Amino acid sequence: MRRRELITLLGGGAAAWPLAARAQQPPMPVIGFLNPTSPDPNVDLLRAFRQGLKETGYVESENVAIEYRWAENQIDRLPSLAAELVRKRVAVIATMGTAASAAKAATTTIPIVSLIGADPAESGLVASLARPGGNLTGINLLTIELAAKRLELLRELVPAANRVAVLVNPSFVPETMLRDVEAAARAMGLQAQVFNASTSREINAAFATNFVRERPDALFVAPDPFFVSRRVQLVHLASRHALPAVYTGRDYVVAGGLMSYGSNLADALRQVGVYTGRILKGAKPSDLPVVQASKFELVINAETARMLGLTVPDKLLALADEVIE
Repeated sequence: MRRRELITLLGGGAAAWPLAARAQQPPMPVIGFLNPTSPDPNVDLLRAFRQGLKETGYVESENVAIEYRWAENQIDRLPSLAAELVRKRVAVIATMGTAASAAKAATTTIPIVSLIGADPAESGLVASLARPGGNLTGINLLTIELAAKRLELLRELVPAANRVAVLVNPSFVPETMLRDVEAAARAMGLQAQVFNASTSREINAAFATNFVRERPDALFVAPDPFFVSRRVQLVHLASRHALPAVYTGRDYVVAGGLMSYGSNLADALRQVGVYTGRILKGAKPSDLPVVQASKFELVINAETARMLGLTVPDKLLALADEVIE
């Protein structure tokens, strides 16, 4: 063989090697992210989710892709959005809140990691917290368990309150939570009245009509992704009506709300990211126990308290993880 032909042959073979190597590389895994709300109020939570993925060795657009699906607070869209992710054959579906049920109904084979407000064993999403047994696991925010504590903190901050309005989204809040809140209210000698709202217009109507007529002394805003997305509206209306209110998370208080108590959502989403990464590495959701949220935070807006003519007790100030001035 002539020297020129040999060089050409070797050069052509060398050029083919990278192509062959690329062809043998496994495809980038795809995560489906299903959320009942919209992207804007979830920027910090998405950052926490990606941090959890990074802790297990996955970085978006580098070695993992994420397909996002947002229901934009239209809960009835969740089943079709979940079905889209199933058709795309994503490797894992990460969900929040009510999206867990939609994902579970859409697939029995694709692993699901969910941020869950209520006990998933009671709702049938898993067989047990320790051994989920199916294709779903996740983080339990203890939303129901914390409801009574939230009401207790509100009573400490507003000791003169007798009537409490409980604002709920009927398409989200489980009956068990309402029973716990009503039982806790009775134990404290409070009258609790439930008001429903699942749209922005219904929130306005609750304040403009129902609250004016019933004249509650305080407001308990139930956990709900839609309410979180409408937190500015809720905080503004509570301020306009001089109504002391307790909320589920820090975002409300940053927006001017009086007080919040609940699980640290960012830490919980980070744990969802960690579990998602572990599943991508081969772990089975049936073997990953549902994690109970372990970080809780009490946040108080001192300026809002002063505007409402309230003095925050020293006990609450000492308990608070953050006091916003």
